[in-house]
Amino acid sequence: MIVILNPDTRPDSRECAAVLDFLRAKPGITPRVHHVTGTQQVLTEIYLVGDTASLDRDEIESLPDVERVVRVSREYRVLGRHRDDTRAYGFTYNGIRFDQDSLHVFAGLCAVDTREHVEQMMQALQQNGQQCTRMGAYKPRTSPYSFQGLGASCLPWIFELAGKYDIKVMAMEVTHDSHVDEIMQALEAAGRPTGVMLQIGTRNTQNFELLKTVGRQQELPVLIKRGFGITIDESLNAAEYLASEGNRKVIFCLRGMKSNLGDPHRNFVDFTHVPVVKHLTLMPVCIDPSHSVGTRNRSSDGLMDLMHATAQGVIAGANMVLVDFHPAPHKALVDGPQALHLDELEIFLQDVDIARKAYIERRALAERLPQH
Repeated sequence: MIVILNPDTRPDSRECAAVLDFLRAKPGITPRVHHVTGTQQVLTEIYLVGDTASLDRDEIESLPDVERVVRVSREYRVLGRHRDDTRAYGFTYNGIRFDQDSLHVFAGLCAVDTREHVEQMMQALQQNGQQCTRMGAYKPRTSPYSFQGLGASCLPWIFELAGKYDIKVMAMEVTHDSHVDEIMQALEAAGRPTGVMLQIGTRNTQNFELLKTVGRQQELPVLIKRGFGITIDESLNAAEYLASEGNRKVIFCLRGMKSNLGDPHRNFVDFTHVPVVKHLTLMPVCIDPSHSVGTRNRSSDGLMDLMHATAQGVIAGANMVLVDFHPAPHKALVDGPQALHLDELEIFLQDVDIARKAYIERRALAERLPQH
């Protein structure tokens, strides 16, 4: 059960304290307070853990400063879209709005290698009006002998260049709780010239202790990828670990499933699940066509498979695109064969715009559907 207080009721207010006192007096009930900042107002939500079936919804809604009560209908309580739940959800981070209506492209280096390549990438992004990117400093690899990323040593100059080229948010994978501390310290030392979206990779989707650690910090948003060999429900519950620890600024990423049924693509593309995640949860949905397709193959129409997959996800309503680019893919230390070239960035962005316009037209058409 979720108790939603009147807008702009602060968690530290006397009104909130009075509601909490009432709820704590109920046997077997533990309330957890969550603070949600929207575009126009601040909401305080109280999540009730325990046997809530016996609670009287009308009684709680009659309390002063309680706007309404939502009964939880899904296992993922915080991030789930529950029955009769009309809450608007989203967040703004470093000036960029993320919700189920927005769309942002995070084009960049899967793995940071040289300062020169990072600067070339960010310069190209600025020239094309982009303020988001991906930059991999820590890289989990299947082989222990593969390049593992430059780590904390590259953070100072990555952040410096991001400030120089007006990059507002970069997605950066973390594989250990110490990486979160290193990123926060480097951001502070650099004067916070940019923002970081922590990324949980597919290999760590069920690394629950890492999820708890990342969830406890509430400053940086989190992009969590679907586990490549588990169900959508298991992956959504993994995202719930982040939110249950306090961080609701979570984006869910579809990156393809490990299966030879997807051959010759690297993974079986799962972008038909974009609308599924959006009606099951409140989270914005990201697609990762680079790791889904894994090649630069072109079909007879001249378009790359990667661009076709991207368009399919965007037409289905994706809110974020995570895609690999590199100034010199043949020199890339990770996933060079799937990286697009910088001179392809403008075309790629235009193709995304075409797909986005198609999605908007489809939404308008859907308004004419009968409500059965």
